[in-house]
Amino acid sequence: MLSIRKGKKDDLPSVFALVKELATYEKAPNEVTNTIQMMEKDGFGENPIFEFYVAEDIGKIVGIALYYFSYSTWKGKCIHLEDIIVTEHLRGKGIGKRLFEQVIKVAKNTNAQRLTWQVLDWNTPAIEFYKKYNPTLDSEWIDCKFTAQQLKSIHF
Repeated sequence: MLSIRKGKKDDLPSVFALVKELATYEKAPNEVTNTIQMMEKDGFGENPIFEFYVAEDIGKIVGIALYYFSYSTWKGKCIHLEDIIVTEHLRGKGIGKRLFEQVIKVAKNTNAQRLTWQVLDWNTPAIEFYKKYNPTLDSEWIDCKFTAQQLKSIHF
């Protein structure tokens, strides 16, 4: 009996295990520097900066959708979906669909002007999944980032 519900602080150990599972799937297990403690502070501290939903099956968390609000100078309030993660042995059973649609509902209910997410160019199953919703797949913008190490190396 699968249910989708708002994530709670007590869910973070299971959520973090899924994050690590995703990193392994995406061939980057050593890239995870986040911790459960950081997630507690960032999601449930004085100024929470993310929210999430969990998919729960017989009391076990088997999927998550983690998102946060962002702001566009052109559009206003937006939502960025950071990750949808479904444990590997349950992929393809509609769990990701239910989580994605829950985030779409949040975007609609909060009058978000845009919902964004990223998908790796080699992740064909995810790309095909998202295409079913007819999104704009944008090849015009280039993703840019600094790692924590790069930020530390910048001196003014």
